Amino acid sequence: MLASVTTYALEGVASREVMIEADVRRGLPAFTLVGLPDRAIRESRERVRAALLNSELEFPMKRLTVNLAPAHLSKAGPGFDLGIAVALLASSGQVPPEALAGCAVCGELSLSGELRPVRGALATAMGARMSGLRRLIVPVDNAAEAALVEGLEVLGVPTLTALADLLHERWTPPPATPHAGGGSPSGRLADLADVRGQEDAKRALEIAAAGGHNLLMVGPPGAGKTMLARRLPGILPAPTLEEALEITQIASAAGVGDGRLAHERPFRAPHHTTSPQGLVGGGATPLPGEITLAHRGVLFLDELAEFGRDALDALRQPLEDGSVRIMRRQRPIAFPARAMLVAACNPCPCAKSADRCTCGPLERGRYARRLSGPLLDRVDLACQVEAVPLRQLVGERASGRGTKEVTDSVVAARERQRTRLAGTGASCNGEMDARLTRRVVRVEGQVRERMLSVTGGRLLSGRGHDRVLRVARTIADVDGRERVAGHDVDEALGYRVAGWDELAA
Repeated sequence: MLASVTTYALEGVASREVMIEADVRRGLPAFTLVGLPDRAIRESRERVRAALLNSELEFPMKRLTVNLAPAHLSKAGPGFDLGIAVALLASSGQVPPEALAGCAVCGELSLSGELRPVRGALATAMGARMSGLRRLIVPVDNAAEAALVEGLEVLGVPTLTALADLLHERWTPPPATPHAGGGSPSGRLADLADVRGQEDAKRALEIAAAGGHNLLMVGPPGAGKTMLARRLPGILPAPTLEEALEITQIASAAGVGDGRLAHERPFRAPHHTTSPQGLVGGGATPLPGEITLAHRGVLFLDELAEFGRDALDALRQPLEDGSVRIMRRQRPIAFPARAMLVAACNPCPCAKSADRCTCGPLERGRYARRLSGPLLDRVDLACQVEAVPLRQLVGERASGRGTKEVTDSVVAARERQRTRLAGTGASCNGEMDARLTRRVVRVEGQVRERMLSVTGGRLLSGRGHDRVLRVARTIADVDGRERVAGHDVDEALGYRVAGWDELAA
């Protein structure tokens, strides 16, 4: 007898529909799996056998053939266990095949027949809804996450025995509902007012947050670069529902989510020993890297000059395109990578103050060459973070605006950009391409002459010219002005040229 059941394979952070076909017929007992299964799926034969027997269900002692279609698509992971078991039950007549119409299943099996959670439940639910299915059966621990997708009946099942009762209509689980609230709001507890001094750096941080721009901070140890960077998520606007689903889907596919809908933007700070694959993703079974885990949020690279040159150069294309494309087994896999890059580094190898620095021009040049020009050309703002005088550090109270005041300014600027960029595919100034930049950013003739003179002096590349215009547009948005003025362009040039000169010194 032949039966089939629908499940989904995780491909990048999205899902791909897979049809599990099971054929049970007379012959010498054998269990054959075809359809490019990996080792984890081939081992599912033993898990499925033990789970069926320990659930007081029959394991057919016949010739069993299970096909995972489409056959050209490589499949990986234990998430196919439940689909294989259900297909065998249907093909051997232990559950009614008609009960599987319009239904998808996904889950890992234990030897006792319990259902264990798998990665990518949200992507599976999205795939089931796009395929027009009406019901999805998942392990109980995945039910709340899958229930984030509207228009789909999600059923959380604890054991294989309960699933058989469900298909026979002898038992009905309670409806799955998403978890209330989000994760821990730890990223919003740190107040920007805790950082003493550094008003110029705070201004650069506000502009970067308002426009989604990349930022580089250069300064001695202890000046506050890391403190500033870790307060950036607190001044970013909360993600929209669409962005929150993207963030949650990526975390689920990587196995780092808690099943709750994201209510704040991610902040990732990998160690400088991270490999290129760790930053941009990859592997035999491709998994998302740090820049994908920071999608719609912040990727913070502390001690930038200590990262491997290959790892940093691997970030060039994702920073430009907003995605990572990896080829595996002649199939392209795309990971979203629309993240803000925030980096910090010391001005020289010794990292001492100017009056105590012993680094010569040769050492400074060698240190600066650890960062490639093409990578720095993708940085929109570079600012100096000088050491704060001790008298200011020991003061009784901090001065300047706190997180709430800066957040209000950033949200207002983002709203102006969202209205202006509606229908273009970009949500903020930092996401505009060259054509959209020239159409949106209108500058006066005198200001354009100023830009041309700087570009003619070879201080700016073509990409740098466009990025200066985007930053100038963001500065005007932060200040609440519709037109870009000359001092907006001058400020944008100052951030870019001053940072470049310092690194090249």
